[in-house]
Amino acid sequence: MRRVRFHTYGGPEVLRVEEAEAPVPGPGDLLVRTEAIGVTLPCVRRVRGDGKGGGDPLPATPGGEVAGTVVAVGPEVTGFAPGDRVTSLTLTGSYTELALAPAFLASRIPDGAGAVEAVALVRGGHVALAALSTAAPQAAESVLITGAASGTGHLAVQLAKLQGVPRVVAAVGSAAKAEFLYGLGADEVVVYGQESWGEPVDVVLDGVGGELLPRALAALAPGGRLIFFNSGGGTVPAYELLAGAKTITGLTMRRFSTVHRELYEQHRGQLWELARSGRLRAAVHAELPLDEAAKAHEIIEARTNLGKVVLRP
Repeated sequence: MRRVRFHTYGGPEVLRVEEAEAPVPGPGDLLVRTEAIGVTLPCVRRVRGDGKGGGDPLPATPGGEVAGTVVAVGPEVTGFAPGDRVTSLTLTGSYTELALAPAFLASRIPDGAGAVEAVALVRGGHVALAALSTAAPQAAESVLITGAASGTGHLAVQLAKLQGVPRVVAAVGSAAKAEFLYGLGADEVVVYGQESWGEPVDVVLDGVGGELLPRALAALAPGGRLIFFNSGGGTVPAYELLAGAKTITGLTMRRFSTVHRELYEQHRGQLWELARSGRLRAAVHAELPLDEAAKAHEIIEARTNLGKVVLRP
């Protein structure tokens, strides 16, 4: 099988396509023949060695989400069998023709839905719904979303409006993304470099972090809360939390899907129902062959994508 590998940290140029033996599914694993592979900012950061924990141990295969067909199941797997079409997060990299996916993070792709739609909808949608449920915005509260044109962000904008949030502010790196976001229902679009992001908000969903985190925290009104679900890290002045009675809550899907299993399952059905009814649109910015993984990373690094970037083996 073919896979993308990197043997040193760096930019897109360090990614190489290699031949490798197919992995063997261990306890709780599915072996999935990939049809679509999601490319995300955390993937790019890990290749550069500046992700959570300083990057993956080398050499490594990047990635974290796939859609495709189950070809084998490991011990202790129940509820899935070869031939099932699934989408899932992965824990060991996904830029490969055959990927291992934990069964507890996998979900079936409904009849009539495609792999690209699945990988664009499910992971980003789960993160967006988990962030919104963690923040629990009340009827009159406003929400600001960083990375609003990303694979997760553009779904969060739509889902916030579908949940009745009266003011959704989309924060992005370029004004060129404004038309796209207004078309998805955003009430306001702000650019990171602007002096002001407008009136303070009650909730921030932060998918970017890093140097942007203090600015995102400052955008909160007194008593506001920030949901932190990115791999960018960052530091905040503790006094800002104290003086403004603000809170920051970290969110990881591995923990959320385990601790809130019933809610995770509910979100899964909700996402597909919203997509089928046309109320939620998973936008795909680009579909590229596996051999062009470097180009996919260039798009993410340039922050030019409007929606999901997908690799096709």
